[in-house]
Amino acid sequence: MQEAVTRSLRRGLERLRPLAKNKTLRYGVPMMLLIIGGSFGLREFTQIRYDAQKLHSKMDPALEERIRKNKISLESEYEKLKSSNFDDWKNIRGPRPWEDSKSLQEQQQQVLHSKPS
Repeated sequence: MQEAVTRSLRRGLERLRPLAKNKTLRYGVPMMLLIIGGSFGLREFTQIRYDAQKLHSKMDPALEERIRKNKISLESEYEKLKSSNFDDWKNIRGPRPWEDSKSLQEQQQQVLHSKPS
């Protein structure tokens, strides 16, 4: 009985030997499984990311109500800018990457205070 089982296993292995040597089955099928499985896996991970963003983006109802009440229009902002006076405006440049920002700010403060307005 055991010999019959052993013989049938050997025959089965001998039939599978040509399939094991086939390059398409050996390399192509695992590659396709990896690509297709990776696609499904990435879809699940990205869905988790979007679900987490939805949870964090939910606002407090009180804050949402304040935002709805405080509507800012383009016209109201234009009126604020229109009433502003830009005659006293001075252009002060920021520090360049190789300059020390604190020393440049101190120098600009001294220049502004020394000039009569």
